[in-house]
Amino acid sequence: MKKLFVIVAILSINFAFSQAYTGAGDVKFQLGANLQNGGNGIAGSLDFGLGENISIGVYSTYLLGVQDSLEPEFEDRFDIQGRFNANLGSVLGASPNLDVYPGLHVGTRNFGGHIGLRYFFSPGFGLYSEVHVPFAFYNPDTLKAEEELNNQFTFTIGASFNI
Repeated sequence: MKKLFVIVAILSINFAFSQAYTGAGDVKFQLGANLQNGGNGIAGSLDFGLGENISIGVYSTYLLGVQDSLEPEFEDRFDIQGRFNANLGSVLGASPNLDVYPGLHVGTRNFGGHIGLRYFFSPGFGLYSEVHVPFAFYNPDTLKAEEELNNQFTFTIGASFNI
């Protein structure tokens, strides 16, 4: 019984000090699975806190598995984006472990928006999910099926780390 009490106490202390977004100087690294129509891959992001509720960063995806009917080149599988986030967890009165962050991104393929959610279980580790939606495509009239891979609704889920 004493061991169980000690374990619960340690976990409670860890949860008490974990925060999803701390403001200026906060740095988050995220790595996850990118799920979309026609292919799935990996996604990674790095966000830097600029203010109490503002962060900027970079996001990238690479599609590993692609539909058999498509023959994408490297540039069709890869995308990199600059992004801006409004970290609203504290504004919404959510738990300090939870952050909701809508934002905008501009990349090598399109301009779009995203909304994400991350929850930290400890000071250094959490889980996240994001939804990405393109608003405007580059050269929308001339897109091949392979080029459309990076111009669609995507869902990402994975691990988030404080750096």
